Amino acid sequence: MIVGGHISGMVLESENKAKIAANTRNVVQSLILIGGIGLIMAVCAWLLWGKSGIVWAFVLIGILLLLSPRIGPEIIMRMYGARRVPPGQGEPVLRVVEQLSQRAGLPAPPELFVIPSPVINAFASGVRSKSLLAVTQGLLTKLSARELTGVLAHEIAHVRHNDLWIMSLADTMSRVTHFMSLLGVLLAVFSLPAALMGGGQPFPWLGILLLYFAPTASSLLQLGLSRAREYEADLEGARLSGDPEALASALQKIESHQGSMWETILLPGRRVPVPSLLRTHPSTEERVKRLLELREPQRPRLQPADAGTVASHFNPRRETPRYHLTGLWH
Repeated sequence: MIVGGHISGMVLESENKAKIAANTRNVVQSLILIGGIGLIMAVCAWLLWGKSGIVWAFVLIGILLLLSPRIGPEIIMRMYGARRVPPGQGEPVLRVVEQLSQRAGLPAPPELFVIPSPVINAFASGVRSKSLLAVTQGLLTKLSARELTGVLAHEIAHVRHNDLWIMSLADTMSRVTHFMSLLGVLLAVFSLPAALMGGGQPFPWLGILLLYFAPTASSLLQLGLSRAREYEADLEGARLSGDPEALASALQKIESHQGSMWETILLPGRRVPVPSLLRTHPSTEERVKRLLELREPQRPRLQPADAGTVASHFNPRRETPRYHLTGLWH
């Protein structure tokens, strides 16, 4: 018993060290990328209004962030036609969500919703204190219970790391940068004839170029932040579930199903790779490689629900795609 307890303590200590190192790397990456986006926004504000413009730009960001929580995640679920899973249904999956949330140290497990769509997808919304987790009908029917557990752990890792708030901050700053860039370029276009005819001070070409390319630079940093968060959610999700191979298998299956459906119908040149700089998510191959190379001591693997009965607990309903002003919703 003493030897067993000693080994268990060593594993726990090693896991804690790995978690601290991962969290530190997570914070540093986020600070660098978020700082870069904020710096670009500050430069745009300075070019337009000077030092006071920088202050007002960050004040605007703060106001927008304070107002954004008023748009509840429930509204997003209504947009997708999702329905909440009651305690009496889907008990095995709800139990897995609760266990993963306890391991993640969340104040409360996310509420689980099902989207009646054949597309294989899952996403989380909200903050750590109150979050929602949505899975599609396609995800429930096409993934095994073990793979489903891996995907749920990945989404709960997003909630644990406050990725939703971080990406919201990055998106808000990028939108403000886009607005200031557009405003600056328009002002330059209208003032250019007068500057050329007046022969006064030299026209600020460098400033205009910076304003013009600022949205592109901000968007690239935002994409890099998104990829970094996905990598961290993969690794943290593997630690929470104790089963890196399950998420790796799920990622491969999701890519194969989505590729076979969409690429065959809509994309004849489907094998042309997207440059990594322009991806919102890392390549599946790289994500799987990192998961399978994970050598840290893992927690005991969670026991998922029976793969053959997971979807049946939700009494899923089939719906045809619905048309909205924004397009076709599945």
